[in-house]
Amino acid sequence: MCGRYAASADLDELIEEFDVELDRHEEPSRSVLVNPQHPPAGTPDWNMAPTKQAPVVLTRAVDGVPVRQLRLLTWGLVPAWAKDASVGARMINARAESVAEKPAYGKALRARRALVPAAGWYEWQLSPTATDAKGKPRKQPFYVRRGDGASLAMAGLYEFWRDKRVTDPDDTNAWLVSFAVLTTAAEPGLDRIHDRQPLILERTDWERWLAPEVTDVEEIADLLTYAAPGRFEAYPVSRDVSSNRNNGPHLIDPAPESELVGVVDPTTGEIIG
Repeated sequence: MCGRYAASADLDELIEEFDVELDRHEEPSRSVLVNPQHPPAGTPDWNMAPTKQAPVVLTRAVDGVPVRQLRLLTWGLVPAWAKDASVGARMINARAESVAEKPAYGKALRARRALVPAAGWYEWQLSPTATDAKGKPRKQPFYVRRGDGASLAMAGLYEFWRDKRVTDPDDTNAWLVSFAVLTTAAEPGLDRIHDRQPLILERTDWERWLAPEVTDVEEIADLLTYAAPGRFEAYPVSRDVSSNRNNGPHLIDPAPESELVGVVDPTTGEIIG
């Protein structure tokens, strides 16, 4: 997964679709961005990029009772032991095959699992025949979504990081809550675009993935290896998505064939353009 997805759903839609019991997206939270987020956090974003705050569904106890919540968390997991928050920009994804053994993700896998809602995600395909102005393989962005039109539930992990420079623990800036998306090997067809894809969980598995009482990795091992080929459709889109300054629904419009150069069709394997 190259690090972009479409979080274009309205929050009210996510609350209904993901059976959210408590909406906490309006609570003040620390951001790592220097400039204000655009579009604003919590509004539809067709080009969600690392370091932005994004809607995340998780289950945490409220007065001792587990409650499914919707929150805005920063994309790019910062481990609790990190010296500063800058490491998060390099930790946007975690490989499902090895996540349990990684110091940065192991504790979160056991205690802080989440669902990251998305309409679809972007991948960049390296052309086997065409090159860019620098002589490197031309990159063509693709948009991948569910064929049935439902939202994606990407498996995620979240973590709390305490900024020790902020002396007041109740200060909004004292804590950064961040997340990473789990990835797995790309399924047949999608592997013609990229060798990795996000780990997408089905609705029947959401409860078990979010359950805070499940702390034994063996109880969720099958979810880490979950695969169901044929759920997704992928098509080339405008190269405008390559710049995180661009946003809007036009980014997921299919690119006309006249703009394609050396692109491999993920379904047939033929070269287009």
